[in-house]
Amino acid sequence: MIERIYILESVDPVAFYGVNNVHMQLIKTLFPKLRIVARGNVMKIIGDEDELDIFIKKVREIEEYCEEYNALTEEVIVDIVKGNPSAAMKKQDNLIIHGVGGRPVTARSANQQKLVKSFEENDLIFAIGPAGSGKTFVAIALAVRALKNKQVRKIILSRPAVEAGEKLGFLPGEMKDKLDPYLQPLYDALLEMIPTAKLKEYMENSVIQIAPLAFMRGRTLNDAVIILDEAQNTTPHQIKMFLTRLGLRAKMIVTGDITQIDLPPSMNSGLVEAVRILSRVHGIGKVAFTKKDIVRHKLVRHIVDAYEKHDERRIVRETKSTTKA
Repeated sequence: MIERIYILESVDPVAFYGVNNVHMQLIKTLFPKLRIVARGNVMKIIGDEDELDIFIKKVREIEEYCEEYNALTEEVIVDIVKGNPSAAMKKQDNLIIHGVGGRPVTARSANQQKLVKSFEENDLIFAIGPAGSGKTFVAIALAVRALKNKQVRKIILSRPAVEAGEKLGFLPGEMKDKLDPYLQPLYDALLEMIPTAKLKEYMENSVIQIAPLAFMRGRTLNDAVIILDEAQNTTPHQIKMFLTRLGLRAKMIVTGDITQIDLPPSMNSGLVEAVRILSRVHGIGKVAFTKKDIVRHKLVRHIVDAYEKHDERRIVRETKSTTKA
């Protein structure tokens, strides 16, 4: 009889062991010849060497499944231990990652798929299009996938703190409390892809950083996926500062909707200018999303369409009025 130690390194022990340790009890049942004691992320196993080797191999496979799919069921544990192919393990078309609870996060439209391909081929990508087209969600999914695959060491998410009708100074609390509402959409996307406990750990260890654009000044961002969201609300100076933060072994995705610019009328959008200036630079990708890519409630597409028609009519009226004058 010999003793081995197995340490769960990549998953939350609570998710691995299951509610009331039901997964762990099942594993013990499937390996009746072994004595298994689990505390925290450490398992102590006592038994014959051959049986221990099989146990370690199978537990590692179960841990890898739990990490990839963010979920674990008794059926999957039995399938892995018995060596049976599981329907849950089959790859889904256009899959990016599995989110919380095993929900597949996929590229659902042609342009979302184009963004995935552009991310693989370029170190800087502009993803521009209407609200609800999934550009930010897919960008964050790609960043999480790169982190899980150990292609990068951190994810950095940023937004300009530009007021869309509300005034920052009237929000309650300290500066962090005032800025959090601007960054909440980024938290929301991350919570769909990373279990809460793991996300908290990542953020406490600065593996995932979420910060306003102004906090990027002076940094060189290496070994990271860097995402700038709502970039239409940057000034030319701000976006130039952000783009030049790109470091070694890093990738950057810039997302925005040029129909929703909240800057003062006298101020130019940095996103519009950057796309024009960098249009011929090799190694920069651009994906233009359209209304057809909108994946929110079906009414969102109709709302966007109605506002576009309203703006077109307003421009025509203003043009006629100017001509008469």
